[in-house]
Amino acid sequence: MSKKLDTPLSFIESISLKIHLAMCKSCAECDSQLLSIHTLCQKRHIDTSIKDTDTTQ
Repeated sequence: MSKKLDTPLSFIESISLKIHLAMCKSCAECDSQLLSIHTLCQKRHIDTSIKDTDTTQ
């Protein structure tokens, strides 16, 4: 599941993961949590980068 956050999955990998997540509620919840964490980390990185380039302070 974390691989799809780092690199595009092949068609077969993508379909296999979607089928598995449709059947496995635990993995679907884990996938959702990983996506949330990944999104928050990206947002934090962008916010930090903006602060680093802000020269008005």
